[in-house]
Amino acid sequence: MSSTKTNQGYFFEDYSVGQVIDHATPRTLHDGDVAMYQSLYGPRFALQSSWDFAARGSALRNPIMDDLITFHTVFGKTVPDISLNAVANLGYAEGRFLERVESGDTIRSTSEIIGLKENSNGKTGIVWVRTRGFKNFDTPVLEYVRWVMVRKRDASAPAPEPTVPDLAQSVPADALHIPETLDWSRYDFAAAGEAHRWGDYEIGEIIDHVDGVTLTDPEHMMATRLWQNTAKVHFDVTARPDGKRLIYGGHIISMARALSFNGLANAQLIAAINAGAHANPAMAGDTVYAWSEVLDRAETTDPHVGALRLRLVATKGAAGRLRGADGKYLSDVLLDLDYWVLIPR
Repeated sequence: MSSTKTNQGYFFEDYSVGQVIDHATPRTLHDGDVAMYQSLYGPRFALQSSWDFAARGSALRNPIMDDLITFHTVFGKTVPDISLNAVANLGYAEGRFLERVESGDTIRSTSEIIGLKENSNGKTGIVWVRTRGFKNFDTPVLEYVRWVMVRKRDASAPAPEPTVPDLAQSVPADALHIPETLDWSRYDFAAAGEAHRWGDYEIGEIIDHVDGVTLTDPEHMMATRLWQNTAKVHFDVTARPDGKRLIYGGHIISMARALSFNGLANAQLIAAINAGAHANPAMAGDTVYAWSEVLDRAETTDPHVGALRLRLVATKGAAGRLRGADGKYLSDVLLDLDYWVLIPR
């Protein structure tokens, strides 16, 4: 007799607009998470690499977690309820980092279903969710919208009334959160690795981040387990028709962000995610490169802090190439991420 105690995850017909899901397993982050993240991606941003730099050059309490550790942890909590039966994670919008996470903070997540639309094949549908992450019970640290293609349990199940949310194209610059204790009046550019300030970047500028990394299965599975992301397609070769493990899209985001140090070493903090698309799947053996385009610049209320809106592209091809003549992403493109960063002025 089979057991019904095992969580089989939600299927498309299990969701309803307005439904709120409190995700299980809060997770306390420690210095070990920082060390593991460092070993997996090798980011060199000084604010997350050096306690001394954070304290003396930024007046932040030690230590500060990389923003993407927060993102992955919040995201990972949602997987058993949102994307365990997903075909693909399709995109992001309206992401804002609200408070910085430090060693010892405990993270939990909750999601609200804000949109549903069955696909024409009747076998899958798109689910839009607004996810919020909190530290230490009730302090908001992150919120974002993502949409996921999810399988139906029963193809004959009736389709819900289509509801597609109207999402902002970008987070307004005046809505970006600047940590209250951030002080870049004595910022150490030599220690940070580059001299480029906010005013040195021009809208439309393309930055080739030069280095490449060849992906392997052990690394991406270790990273995905670190975030307690249980999506089957990242581990089980029988979960996909091609018999390959799909690399978690967040792994590509972190890899590209780490590569972006070359040319953007002073882009120390991620403030918002305006939009994002996992344009094509990534698999072990792919070699990933990254390039960025400066989309916009904005002043902030702090005279020492500026904001850059960047397009970060992870690709298996050449810098600056994104779409073909038909307007579709080139097959080499893995990630197209539109985000705001904070950088010294």
